[in-house]
Amino acid sequence: MRALTGGMLLLATIVAPTVVQAQAAVQPVAVAPAALHAATPEIDAIFTKWMAENHVPGMVYGLVSGGNLVLVKGLGVQDLTTRRPVTPDSLFRIASMTKAFTALSILSLRDKGLLALDDPAEKYVPELRGWTYPTTDSPKITIGDLLHHVGGFVTDDPWGDRQQVLPQEDFTKLLAAGVLFTRAPEMSYEYSNLGFAILGRVIANVTGAPYTDYVGKTLLGPLGMTASGFDVFAHPQDKRAIGYRWENDAWALEPTMKDGAFNAMGGLEVSATDYAKWVGFVLSAWPPRDGADTGPVRRATVRQVAQGLNFQSVNHRPGSSGGAACPGALAYGMGWRVVQDCEFGLTMNHGGGFPGYGSHVLLLPEFGVGLFALTNRTYSGPSPATWDTAALLLAKGLIKRPAVPVSSDLAAFYGLTRTVWAQGGVAPLAGKVAMNFAMDRTEANWTKVLAEAKAKAGTCDTAAPIMPGGALTGAFTWVCSSATVHGELLLAPTRPVTVQALRFAVEGKD
Repeated sequence: MRALTGGMLLLATIVAPTVVQAQAAVQPVAVAPAALHAATPEIDAIFTKWMAENHVPGMVYGLVSGGNLVLVKGLGVQDLTTRRPVTPDSLFRIASMTKAFTALSILSLRDKGLLALDDPAEKYVPELRGWTYPTTDSPKITIGDLLHHVGGFVTDDPWGDRQQVLPQEDFTKLLAAGVLFTRAPEMSYEYSNLGFAILGRVIANVTGAPYTDYVGKTLLGPLGMTASGFDVFAHPQDKRAIGYRWENDAWALEPTMKDGAFNAMGGLEVSATDYAKWVGFVLSAWPPRDGADTGPVRRATVRQVAQGLNFQSVNHRPGSSGGAACPGALAYGMGWRVVQDCEFGLTMNHGGGFPGYGSHVLLLPEFGVGLFALTNRTYSGPSPATWDTAALLLAKGLIKRPAVPVSSDLAAFYGLTRTVWAQGGVAPLAGKVAMNFAMDRTEANWTKVLAEAKAKAGTCDTAAPIMPGGALTGAFTWVCSSATVHGELLLAPTRPVTVQALRFAVEGKD
């Protein structure tokens, strides 16, 4: 924010407006096929280069736009022995990208009235009731705490990944014995696979059926993800991407881990063809709009997964574009890392690291676009290549935000704003202002300061459109002969519609 000093004349109390893009009931424009086809060799080069540098045997990447898988490409091999090439139907473990399915399953149970996010987890998992917390004033861990990774557990990626095969009865014993805390719950974000494994147990206990059954019936089945599931040994073995690790300058086979008690944190296996259906479904929740809500989970509920807590951090975008990009604000939502990016706006992403596999997904809800990449090498998360592809699409103009419509009320009052400026007084707003307006500045003082501002600005082109920040607020910039006018119009939240604030800042030319 620039200080309004020196060459700028302030009228009313104003912060130089920073327009926040509002969600509009206008669907994003799908990526043009011809333009995407022309850019495909560059996209291939990004992923191919990343594969070679990271010793990845096989990969599949996909781009979803307009709800459809508009680009998908298999690279390398899914099996070093048979040399079967990776295809869109090859099956990969997606590791922690499973957490998004778990989180939405929990929210669907909330929607059905079967649990609340503020409920203590021990209400549904009795083994937690005897736990010893770090302090006597520690709060009991809630369902929401587990969703947001604020349960007080230690980061457990190396240990948690290998618990995938743990039998359910052994998990019950582990919970009954109690666990160690790294801090009191709700004090800080710290990523926990254990927390999401407990959420899987919550789902099982609430529904009276295995966690995998509920995810299958609630999400996988309705979305047509018929090739996907948790029992990897039941899937066609000739379709499976075999997992490898890179050590001593050679690939070594990772053991295939069967489905177990930690499946809710990372056990799902998908094909690119199937996973694109999930990406398209999640993206379809944006923007908020009227009309039928036909998905397996309500659109408003899906959008809730992007709500993080106050434990935010600075995010530096992965990939070659990250060095030049401004830092983003990162918070963990529910199964998603949520970043406000200065170019992409709201972004949702998550990696998947697992013995034998690495993956990454990036959603750009304001653009209606999702990208993902799945690999068969241990912890080889292709986040740099995925973000670089998004940056390439943006730079080439292949992805665009839809224009935010100006509400009829905002348009009408913006017309009056132009009249106020032209006449040098607020008489055109008579009977159309909120009760605070005259209290904040008298009509006589408005006349005085408007005269000073117009003298400083000179002749202005007021034809520029207003940029809406929502249905009731907008910002505008007028280029004048001697200065630039930055303005903000703010309507009151009551009926009939009135103005609560009209703000101008005149910035003199250097």
